[in-house]
Amino acid sequence: MLIQSALVALAATAVSAVKPLQVKGNDFYDPDTGNKFQIVGVGYQPGGSAGYKPDEKKDPLTDADACMRDAALMQILGINTVRVYNIDPYLDHDKCASIFNAAGMYLIIDVNSPLPGEAITSYNPWESYFGGYLNRTFAVMEAFANYPNTLLFFSGNEIINDKPSAKVTPPYIRAVTRDLKNYVEKNLKRQIPVGYSAADVRDFTYDTWNYCQCTIDGEKDNMSRGDVYGLNSYSWCGIDATYTSSSYNELTDKFKSSSVPVFFSEYGCNQPLGEPRYWNDSVALYSDKMTGAFSGGLVYEYSEEAKNYGLVNLTADGARLLGDYNRLKNKLTKIDWKSLNAQKAAQKDIEAPKCDSKLITHDGFLANWTLPSPPDNTNDMIAKGVTPKRNGKLVDISDYKVSLKVFDEQGNELKDLKVTTFKNDESNYPGKVSTDTGKETTSTSSSSGGSDGTKGDGTKDNGKGDGKGDKDNGAAFAAPMMLGAALPALAMIFA
Repeated sequence: MLIQSALVALAATAVSAVKPLQVKGNDFYDPDTGNKFQIVGVGYQPGGSAGYKPDEKKDPLTDADACMRDAALMQILGINTVRVYNIDPYLDHDKCASIFNAAGMYLIIDVNSPLPGEAITSYNPWESYFGGYLNRTFAVMEAFANYPNTLLFFSGNEIINDKPSAKVTPPYIRAVTRDLKNYVEKNLKRQIPVGYSAADVRDFTYDTWNYCQCTIDGEKDNMSRGDVYGLNSYSWCGIDATYTSSSYNELTDKFKSSSVPVFFSEYGCNQPLGEPRYWNDSVALYSDKMTGAFSGGLVYEYSEEAKNYGLVNLTADGARLLGDYNRLKNKLTKIDWKSLNAQKAAQKDIEAPKCDSKLITHDGFLANWTLPSPPDNTNDMIAKGVTPKRNGKLVDISDYKVSLKVFDEQGNELKDLKVTTFKNDESNYPGKVSTDTGKETTSTSSSSGGSDGTKGDGTKDNGKGDGKGDKDNGAAFAAPMMLGAALPALAMIFA
């Protein structure tokens, strides 16, 4: 009775712009309309991994004024999903989550961070898989479980990125997925999907997908099987790239048989260095060629950092739109979103392949599904719930006007910016909110310093290399030496 009363009170005071989505087969879908949901997303990590400062009680979702500014600019782009890489589960995210919710945007939350003890490592995963690590990841899920716009959790990001990591890491990815899903089932009110975000190292792309989506004989409820599969792909590079030359046709052909939703968890190659991004890959992604296999994607990335992937440059003087912003905005608004959003999801289960060594095509990839047992105190945490924890909730936002300065690419201040709130559980899409953001140019983001005042070399793995890339998302893995030094203390805390 108390819980029901609290939910009624919450509904009366907080804007509810989006409804929880569900997964069936290889689609995200709206359970009320039956329509398929296409992710139109962006990676959000102002300051890069250095922007995650738990000692200072700061992460990307703690500054409500910044969230209001960024949500307004994302809304104009047509963004409906925001991926956040590094979260402190013990901080207050209610205002930012409520702002993005009101703006019609879902959240994808990575449960790991760049700090020692807060991520599974690529080369010695057994050293990083311990009770304290799981306690924190469970707390991340607790912190975001009550927000209706939490779309899914990522159990890992680019942990497999070369042959040495492919030989040892796969069972740990499935083990963490198992532990997270067991925690969701036992402790959260809503069954939020859990998946993995993979580097598009083409030698291992399909092996990783099959390893994560297959069913292990005898495993109860397939709890280690990923619910979704994200791919960080950067193979469409330059103005002359095509659906075929980028190998998007190969990806589409392969993933059309997926038993789980597949989407680009990052995309947006910035090569050749010094040339603008024209976003023809976005047009292809939301065309009839790809929507049968892919559920959209997330552009990398919102803020300009050292490696020049940004749409917006954030400085102490304000936010300034970069050339990529208007080029992306204009490409996305040319797509027929009313027709695309009206597509019906199949809403039927697709039989997953059985886990078998025949699924693995590369001799450098581990073809073994014997998973590590959970750390000693894991079952107790799952049964009783973790402590400490903070349970987030939507809150009322009284003013949706942007208070921080924003400038277009030409340096003109954008006045009267605000987040437009939607009724009737609507999510955002390109063209839904129209605001003049200046002229489209062919300038590149690399001509400007990042939010950390530096310039990068702009190099980026294109999906056919070793997968190491140089993105500063901080979620791939913690430095083994730092982790080794931190583990004894962490183990004592959570023993």
